[in-house]
This record gives sequence, C-alpha cells and structure tokens, in this order.
Amino acid sequence: MKAVRFHEFGGPEVLRYEDVVAPEPGPGEVRIRVAASAFNLVDDGIRGGYLREVFPVTLPHIPGVEVAGTVDAVGDGVSDFQSGDPVVGFLPMTADGGAAEYVLAPAEVLAAAPRSIPLADAAALPMVGLTAWQAISEHAGVKAGQRVLINGAGGAVGGYAVQLAKRAGAHVIATASPRSSERVAAAGADEVIDHTTTDVAAAVTEPVDVLLNLAPASPEELVALVGRVRPGGVAVNSVPTAPLPDDEHGVRTVGLFVRSDAGQLAEIVKLVDRDELRVDVAERVPLPELATVHADAATGALPGKVIVLPVAS
Repeated sequence: MKAVRFHEFGGPEVLRYEDVVAPEPGPGEVRIRVAASAFNLVDDGIRGGYLREVFPVTLPHIPGVEVAGTVDAVGDGVSDFQSGDPVVGFLPMTADGGAAEYVLAPAEVLAAAPRSIPLADAAALPMVGLTAWQAISEHAGVKAGQRVLINGAGGAVGGYAVQLAKRAGAHVIATASPRSSERVAAAGADEVIDHTTTDVAAAVTEPVDVLLNLAPASPEELVALVGRVRPGGVAVNSVPTAPLPDDEHGVRTVGLFVRSDAGQLAEIVKLVDRDELRVDVAERVPLPELATVHADAATGALPGKVIVLPVAS
C-alpha cells in the first residue's frame, strides 16, 4: 500500500510518500480501507518531535489520528463490525495513523460513520468533535440560557463547540480572526469578537457562565478571561501550554485532554445525520501532498479543516 511516513523527527520535509506493507489486524482490531484521514495540529507536534515524551511513537511512523473508511478485515474477537461497514474513529496517538491506504484500529474506538455526508468528509469529525463534545457537554454541562465564551472559535474544535453550545440553548460569544469570523457566525455564534484588534476580556461586558479556551494565550490574558466567569461557573481549557490560573473566585477550572470515546462519537454521528451538527471541510488534499499541508499549518495558512485522500490505484 501507499502511505506517508517519517523516519526521523523534523520539519514537513521529513514526510515521505512511499510503499509500505499493508497491516494485518490482530485480536480486537479491524483493518480500514481509508476514505480519508484528517490533518490535526497534534500530527505536527508528533512529527516535529515536540510531543515525543507524551506520545512516544516508533519510527518510521504514519501520522493521522482521525480517519474515516470502510472495514476491510477483522481480527479475532471482533463482533461489532464486519467487512464493508463504513466507520469513523479517533485512533490511538502512538499507533500508525490514517495517512495511508489502509490502517489498523482497535474496534473499541470506532463508530458507524454518518450516512448523510460523504464518507471521506467524516474524517473531519472524530478528534475535534470529541474535544468539543467533552468540553461543552461533559465538563461544562452547558444548559439553556447560559452565556458561553469560546476563545479561539475559528478552528475546527471551535466550530463544533459553537454548534453544540447553541444546540444546548446557550448565548454564545466567540472570538475569531477576520478570516474565520464568517464561519463562526454561520456556526451560530450570537456575538463574534475580533481577537486580533480587540481586548476580549474588556469586550465581554457581562459575566459568562462558561469559558472554553481553545487558543494559546498569555497568563495575563487567561487571568482576565477567567475573571469574566461568574462565581460558580466553569472554565475549560484545551491548551496544555497555556494552563488556566488557580481558582480565585469560585470558578471551577478543567484541563481538557481529549480521549477516544466510541459511545460519544456515535452520539455525535447521530447529530450529523439528524442535520443538527454540520461537518465543515475546508480543503481536500491528495495523500502525496500531505507535507504541504504540514508546511501550511506551520505558517498558519490553512483555511480550516483539511482532509487527506488516498490516491486511487
């Protein structure tokens, strides 16, 4: 099969499009014929070696933790899936990923793919959708009538978070750059603050019940943002390099590290199929050009969520 791998840590130039032996599923695993994988910033960190202590991958390594495709073969003990099933999944961080024609996945991380959108587009859903779900629904428990501030709503996680918060009946205040402000508004944000020209904390004139931080920020900025949360509210942070300040006025703080959860992913898929959650794909790129996607990400030039398509043989 064809795959993109890196044999050493480094910049995007270490990614190679090459021939690789197709993997065979072991007990509890399925082999997926990949319809698409999706680029995620964690792929950049793993390839660059910045995350090697957190996610110690074995070289050479195939990136791509988000995948959609069709079950091609099943290992011993797998009963929930069979050959031909369309699936979607958030793959283990240290295993070979979906930037290939075939990938192995533990059956326990997979969910049936949405039927209402193209299978390849479903690759834009798993990790980022789960991050938004766990932030909004699980940790924050957003309810109707609450005010929710989403800092860094212009990315893929932010788009899902805005939609989920609005679906819960919240008033959503989102920060975004001019490049992504229209997309954030289309996702349902009631207010969009241009964080490139505006002091966000100063612009939020009324307290919020929930803060979701998805963007790198200075300690001073985070103190100011948490200061806009009312006592008894919650602040959820998904950026490990920008930890939230300690609680000073009764605000519960949560450091979110997304986990794979097939049950939650299945619920997210149901929302997609009921047209209650929109999956946005900004760009579809052939697998041999994955290095270009990594390079564009390093300069902040990606237009949104990018999926990566194997080249038809």
